[in-house]
Amino acid sequence: MKNIRNFCVIAHIDHGKSTLSDRLLDFTQSVAEREKMDQQLDDMDLERERGITIKSHAIQMHYPHTDGEMYIFNMIDTPGHVDFSYEVSRSIAACEGALLLVDATQGIQAQTISNLFLALEHDLEIIPVLNKVDMETAMIEEMADQMIDLTGCEREDIILASGKTGIGVPEIMKAVVERIPAPKGDPEGPLQALIFDSVFNPFRGVIAYVRVMNGVLRKNDNLRFIATKSVYEANEVGAMEITPKPQPQIECGSVGYIVTGLKTSSEIKVGDTVTLDDRPGERLGGFEEVKPMVFAGIFPLDNDDFEPLRDSLEKLQLNDASLVFEPETSAALGYGFRCGFLGMLHLEIVQERLFREFNMDVITTVPNVTYRVTDTKGNVTEIRNPAELPDVNHRSMVEEPMITAQIITTTEYIGSIMTLCIDKRGTLTKQTYLSPERVELHFILPLAEIVFDFYDRLKSISRGYASFDYQPKGYQETDLVRMDIKLNGENVDALSALVHRTKAEYIGRGMCKKLRELLPRQQFMIAIQAAIGAKVIARETLSAMRKDVTAKCYGGDISRKRKLLEKQKAGKRKMRQFGKVEVPQKAFLDVLKLD
Repeated sequence: MKNIRNFCVIAHIDHGKSTLSDRLLDFTQSVAEREKMDQQLDDMDLERERGITIKSHAIQMHYPHTDGEMYIFNMIDTPGHVDFSYEVSRSIAACEGALLLVDATQGIQAQTISNLFLALEHDLEIIPVLNKVDMETAMIEEMADQMIDLTGCEREDIILASGKTGIGVPEIMKAVVERIPAPKGDPEGPLQALIFDSVFNPFRGVIAYVRVMNGVLRKNDNLRFIATKSVYEANEVGAMEITPKPQPQIECGSVGYIVTGLKTSSEIKVGDTVTLDDRPGERLGGFEEVKPMVFAGIFPLDNDDFEPLRDSLEKLQLNDASLVFEPETSAALGYGFRCGFLGMLHLEIVQERLFREFNMDVITTVPNVTYRVTDTKGNVTEIRNPAELPDVNHRSMVEEPMITAQIITTTEYIGSIMTLCIDKRGTLTKQTYLSPERVELHFILPLAEIVFDFYDRLKSISRGYASFDYQPKGYQETDLVRMDIKLNGENVDALSALVHRTKAEYIGRGMCKKLRELLPRQQFMIAIQAAIGAKVIARETLSAMRKDVTAKCYGGDISRKRKLLEKQKAGKRKMRQFGKVEVPQKAFLDVLKLD
C-alpha cells in the first residue's frame, strides 16, 4: 500500500489536462509506440472532435522512482467544463491528491477555483503545476504569484511544465511520490469499495470502476451492492491500464474494475459501496447527489421507439451519472422522458450520444428549470413543464431558482459583461481585483436566464477571456407566464416555454422570426404566432409557395385558365384549413439559439 498513489488532474477547460496526461503516459511507457495518439485517454469520437474531455478517465501507470522502489500510480483525467463538474467531484472522492493545472498564458479561471475548493473539501494534497510554459505568451512570474495567492503554497512548490514538449514531467512524477500520501485502509478488515464510475459493455454487461477503501477484492468473491441489496459473483477483477488487465485481486487502497455479467443497468449505482456477502462492511459515505440545472423533454420520433429509448437512456446513465430522467407524456409528442441536465452543453452532448451510440432519433423540447408554485391553499409544488403551470386564479406565488455566478475576466471587458448580466436580470454583489489586470465579479442571477445563450454570449463579448462558474442559491419570487408558439392556430407543445413577463415579447419575436427561417414553405400561407393565453404577442407569416398547375390547360380563351386557377386557389384555402405543419428536428434546438 505504501507504494500506491491515487491522484487526479483538475483544471479549467482548455488548460492542457489531456495533453499533459499523454506526456505522463509516455514517460512511464504505459502505451505501446504503435498505439500512441493525441488525447490518448479521450476514447469518444465526440471528445476528439470538440477537443474537450466529457468523461473522467482512470488509468494505471508503473513508475520506478529514484529510491529504487516501483510505484503504482492510479491517475484520473477529469473534464474542465462547468457542465461536467459532477465527473470531477466523483474523481476527487477516489483520490488522495490532485495536480492543479493553470495555463501560463491565461492564468487562474473560474473553474480552477471551483475545482480547487472541491479538492480541499476532501482534504486532498494539492500539487500546483503551471502548464504551457514553453509558449511565447507565457507570463510565468505573474501566474506563479496568482497561484501562491490562491493556494498559499511556496514559490518552489510550483512545478513549471509543458504538456506539448514534456518539460517538468520528471518533476511531477517525483512530486506525486513525495508529496501525495499513500492511501490509508485496513487490508485485513471487511471489504469496502466505492463505485466511482461504470460503463455498459454489450458482451460483458455492466463494468463497475471501484476504489477499494478497506479489505481486498478477489476474483470469484460473492459481492453485495449495499444500496440495491443485489448479490453477484465477481467474474473478473483487474487494473485499468490502456487495455483492461485482469488480476487475481484488487489491493486495499488501489483502483480497479469488476465484471459481474450484470445485464440490468439499474442494479449498479454510482456512489454505492461494494462489500462481501458473507462478511459485510459498513456503507461508505458516497458523494453528494447530482442537482440537475436544466430540464428538457426527450421524445422518440416514432412512438414504437419508447422502450428502446428507455434502454438507451439507462445505459447512458451508467456512463454519465449526472443524467436523470423520468417518463412523461405530451399531447402532441406522445410518450417520452423528462430529463435533467447540468447545462446546455450537457444536453447537446447527451442528444448527440443518443444518436451516435444508440442510433436514436429524438425530439428535444424547450429546456427550462424547476419552478416552485404556491397555490391559493398554500400547497407548494415543483413544476418542470409549461403544461403543469396552474391558471392565474389558482396560484398565489411562483418562485424561480437563483444562482451565484462567478466571472473572472480582464478589466477591459467589465462594462460589457455587467451590461449582459443586468440584461439577464442579474445583481452585482461583489467585485474583487485579483491583479491590476484581472477582476472577479459575483452576480446573483436567475438560473432560467443562463440556460439558453448566456455562456456563448459571455465568450463572444469577452473574446474568450472570461471564465464562468456558478452555484445554486435558493429560490426567489418571480412574475412567470407560459408562452405558447402557434402554427396556423395549433399549439406546438415542444416549443411552449415558461418565461419572465418582461422578456416574453422579446423571446416570442425572436422565436417566431427564427421559425420563419427554419420552417419549409408549404403550398399555403402559415401564420407563426407567440401567445400568452389568448393574447398574441408576436407574429410572423411564412408566405405560400406558389405552384399553379396549368399543364392540362392549353389553347382557348384566357377565361379557361383563370377558371382553373380560381379552382386551385379554393383548394389551397381548404388545404390551409386542414393542413398540418411538421416542425423539422433541426428547428427544435436551432430555435433556442436566439441572437
